[in-house]
Amino acid sequence: MHGNWFRKRRIADDLSAFDEPYVHDVFRSNIWHLRGRDADLIVDTGMGLGILSAALDLTPGKPVMAVATHAHADHVGSLHEFADRLGPRIEAPAFATMDDKATYADMFRVLTEPVSRPPTENWNKKAYTLHPAPLTRMLDDGDVVDIGDRILRVLHLPGHSPGSMGLLDEKDGLFFSGDAIYQGELYDELPDSDRETYRATMALISRLQVRIVHGGHGESFDATRMRQIAETYIRQSRP
Repeated sequence: MHGNWFRKRRIADDLSAFDEPYVHDVFRSNIWHLRGRDADLIVDTGMGLGILSAALDLTPGKPVMAVATHAHADHVGSLHEFADRLGPRIEAPAFATMDDKATYADMFRVLTEPVSRPPTENWNKKAYTLHPAPLTRMLDDGDVVDIGDRILRVLHLPGHSPGSMGLLDEKDGLFFSGDAIYQGELYDELPDSDRETYRATMALISRLQVRIVHGGHGESFDATRMRQIAETYIRQSRP
């Protein structure tokens, strides 16, 4: 591994954000590490080009739950490193195989410059593959993820992908939104995307009571910005 592959940002006392700065910006996603009283929560796991578990500040012996908001390559690359793997039931078959048709790993391989710096010596983009990571717990809308001092509710937020989901701490207003909503270009033309469904999801999101949104890409934002993004999408995506 060339140096430190991951970049870390401290967001709060219990929350850090990681990303892979040398990855093409389309595939450069956020990895969230939320430290709970009884367990740590990892939300999405990047491209799998570095060893994520080694980069995290984990407490030996403390349980770690790795949650994938959906099965696209930029969110599941290091999922196999964790024993407890949670994700949307609807996309469970994709996690078991990590097939290109579900993850779009092939789209990364064909980029002219998928990384600005290779993660290892003699790295070959054509050999990029994802390790199967069957879910150990399948999540449905309304389920909860309990880390002791926080309970996060699972929200089914389809449109970007059929099983896309988010996690909301309804008490604190902390919202991990995955690729359902973030600041930047929203992708709704992938083979498994559905624009009409996405509009319904944005209508739901616009009604959520949140304090801060931590998306799958880009910087975090507040509830006012969240509603602006959702309402703009609804307006501009109509046929």
